Amino acid sequence: MRHNQRRQEHLASLRLDIAGASVLEVGAGIGDHTSFFIDRGCQVTTSEAREENLKILRRRYPNLKVFRLDLDTPPESFEEMFDIVYCYGVLYHLGKPGRAIEFMARHCRRMLLLCACVSFGDGELVNPCLENKLDPSQSLSSAGCRPTRKWLYNQLKQYFEYVYLPITQPCHEEFPLDWSSPSLHKPNLARAVFVASKKKISNDFLTGEIPMIQRRL
Repeated sequence: MRHNQRRQEHLASLRLDIAGASVLEVGAGIGDHTSFFIDRGCQVTTSEAREENLKILRRRYPNLKVFRLDLDTPPESFEEMFDIVYCYGVLYHLGKPGRAIEFMARHCRRMLLLCACVSFGDGELVNPCLENKLDPSQSLSSAGCRPTRKWLYNQLKQYFEYVYLPITQPCHEEFPLDWSSPSLHKPNLARAVFVASKKKISNDFLTGEIPMIQRRL
């Protein structure tokens, strides 16, 4: 709960144009992030790959469109478009993150909001890994990844003219501040936030570069 709160607190601080938008939430889990957009008057469609999570989602949000979506094997027949695609906490649980980014970009009119576990380093690497598929919070197929920020940035650049990172990080220890000093980061996981946009965003909280130093919100 604390981790979710800090991430959405940070997202709100970026003051992005979100209110009233149509939103596709992917990898929603049991819907702990969904109300962030509902509270801002958004038209939310939410999705999840695990059937046990979908049951809880439908029970919690009976008035929303909820459907099964596995981003490792997204449906070719899906045609809906959304102002915003929200992908917080699922990309690194995928074996084919590039395919997922292409799918999300194809159904995004304006912005893709992405938060993922990443690896330190300047290289352009996917860094595949294994996860426990029996854990409902982990990969459905057991295949995951911990890409570098540069890999994510360049993948997003293939589909979005503008890719930004915040100059701030959420107030949580898994979000590093000094990317040049991995030894200073004690948690097992490191996370980063990206905002990819079809149009230029003038926002003092965002940078078009990959920052080596960030600060707490």
